[in-house]
Amino acid sequence: MREGAAQPLTASDAAYLLHSVDAFLFDCDGVIWKGDTLIDGVPQTLDLLRSKGKKLVFVTNNSTKSRRQYATKFHSLGISVSEDEIFSSSFAAAMYLKSIEFPRDKKVYVVGGDGISEELQLAGFTSLGGPEDGKKMVDLKEHRFFKHDKGVGAVVVGLDPYINYYKLQYATLCIRENLGCLFIATNRDAVGHMTDLQEWPGAGCMVAAVCASTQKEPVVVGKPSTFMMGVLTKEVI
Repeated sequence: MREGAAQPLTASDAAYLLHSVDAFLFDCDGVIWKGDTLIDGVPQTLDLLRSKGKKLVFVTNNSTKSRRQYATKFHSLGISVSEDEIFSSSFAAAMYLKSIEFPRDKKVYVVGGDGISEELQLAGFTSLGGPEDGKKMVDLKEHRFFKHDKGVGAVVVGLDPYINYYKLQYATLCIRENLGCLFIATNRDAVGHMTDLQEWPGAGCMVAAVCASTQKEPVVVGKPSTFMMGVLTKEVI
């Protein structure tokens, strides 16, 4: 076995782990599933932990889905998981805005999937952008002026399979020109297990583009940020 490779627990180590740990946190992409394919042994492991009375929490940086949508995915794979057991970076973005008392009269521009938009709406915030801007084009003819909403007070950037020049320009203008506009990243993961056969560019690629165009660094709310771990410790575990 190569040096540094993971090794199975001995029977005594496994028994000690089950006895000494009350809550288990699991990543999802690449741990529970790859794409829409469940990883072998996952149902049996989760069933064992639940039978021992352990608390399970599923923590994912993939912001394309809301907690409701993730619960639906778990159920489609034959695993019963409640929304309260799921902590996604899309949810973390909404929780962060609540924690800083982000003004309700301000809007949030989303570069990402509808998971972010749904969590923002559930938290009482008004969002724009997201999937509905996925097919919008820009006109780069001379004297073209790109308009953006001056009421946007925060830009949230997450994994966006339909990122385009329109979204990048909109996010850039909001951050650069709207006084006090926040720049929030769900995470800075370079790649992710979006399908079962390959890794794909992660949210960090989208975040890097906005960092470059604005010359600003974001507040990161997903793993491994202290914000996410703080909320997990306080509200979930």
